[in-house]
Amino acid sequence: MNRKDFILKSCTACLAASSVAAFLSSCAATKFASGKLIKDGIVIDVKEFALKEKNKHRLYIVVRNEELLFPICVYRFSDTDYSAVWMQCAHQGAELNVAGDYLQCPAHGSEYDNRGKVTNGPADKDLRTFPVTINNNQLFIDLRKT
Repeated sequence: MNRKDFILKSCTACLAASSVAAFLSSCAATKFASGKLIKDGIVIDVKEFALKEKNKHRLYIVVRNEELLFPICVYRFSDTDYSAVWMQCAHQGAELNVAGDYLQCPAHGSEYDNRGKVTNGPADKDLRTFPVTINNNQLFIDLRKT
């Protein structure tokens, strides 16, 4: 095998392996919620995170609303700790994909953690995030602030 063929086959194998890994990590069904848009933000029920198994919760939900340009991924860390991340890539504005505990840009491969911090470029800015407060089993995502 010559050098060119070796490099081509090696790169192809690496790309295939990373694609399979990304696919498998995103196999869990994504829960979508529409939320209720109110004056200063969007409200979703904490029950959206509940699974059928007692005391089990989803890692995240994706909030879509026709009034929003991009969805918001809401991660649950505990009963009182949530993060809300705008799913628009800080690099060139593509909509991000959720893959477990990170978000990935399908356009150029930028990656962000579940708090919106860039972990892999080409993006060099963190994602827009929103404060989340809890009141009467409702999560309020304040869209006025970042």
